[in-house]
Amino acid sequence: MLDNIKLGQYLHGDSWYYRLDPRGKLVMSTFFIVIIFMANNWITYLAATLFTLIIVLSSGVPLKYFYRSIRPIVVLIFFTFFLNLFFYRDGTPFPPLNIIINKIVVIVYAILVVTLLIFRFTKVIDRYIIPKIFKYSTLLFILINVVLCYLIKYTHFNWSFQWIVYKEALINGGYIILRLILIISMSSLLTFTTKPTDLTLAIEHVLTPLKIVKFPVSELALMISISLRFIPTLLEETQKVLKAQTSRGADFTEGNIKDKVIQIISLLVPMFIISFKRAEELANAMEARGYVPGRKRTSLRELKWRLVDTFYVLSFILLTAFFIYFRK
Repeated sequence: MLDNIKLGQYLHGDSWYYRLDPRGKLVMSTFFIVIIFMANNWITYLAATLFTLIIVLSSGVPLKYFYRSIRPIVVLIFFTFFLNLFFYRDGTPFPPLNIIINKIVVIVYAILVVTLLIFRFTKVIDRYIIPKIFKYSTLLFILINVVLCYLIKYTHFNWSFQWIVYKEALINGGYIILRLILIISMSSLLTFTTKPTDLTLAIEHVLTPLKIVKFPVSELALMISISLRFIPTLLEETQKVLKAQTSRGADFTEGNIKDKVIQIISLLVPMFIISFKRAEELANAMEARGYVPGRKRTSLRELKWRLVDTFYVLSFILLTAFFIYFRK
């Protein structure tokens, strides 16, 4: 699973996007994250999607790598979407969906009751889940349902669950999902097509004005570059440790909470040791090559701004103008 994560990994290729100046790619990727929040209707989001698709498809990077970059945060994306459905309370209700949702709630509740009864008779709950907290879990659950039925029949107790979904909440939730996907795609494209050394040079050039206030621009650029470079390396090491512990009988998928915590700790300890060892080796290698923090350094490769980089920047300016014109 971890070997499918491609965050921060450079992919070898040769296309127009690979040959762009890394300064332009860095600044425009950051600029895109800012201007995407200017989109607020279907026209602007359609333009942003088509713009991103054109760049992604012509960059030469296979689409499966973008999918692998988005997959780790799919749960977060849909969690944000459902939060928007819960808390957005303005606009026009969406009756068909409300009816469906309330029926789903009743069905899920019925399935929960049946499941608990089956688990009770098979001793699953009392044996594995809550043996010390609720010895008579099913009896307690039945008692709660009896009280609930009494309140419904003989009192004016409002028991119905009404989750009102608004059309605007659905639309805004879709915009949120699309916005996150576009941001991740453009950010991933930057690391996929830019070497860590070129990215370090780009960060250093972009932050050059901060040297006026004695800000350690070179050191910051180096730290960011090393962090991006070692993300895939640490993921590979984690995968090796997982396989090694699995071959020795460790199982990270089963067991209670206590066992899982112990297993995670057994994974974290060797990862910390490997990380410190990698850091020490890197420090020794940098010192052996004459690196001194704060000293002025030269670069083997000099960045050159070309005409295609200017057109690339102009395309983002045109996209911004489009957003401003069609923004409601």
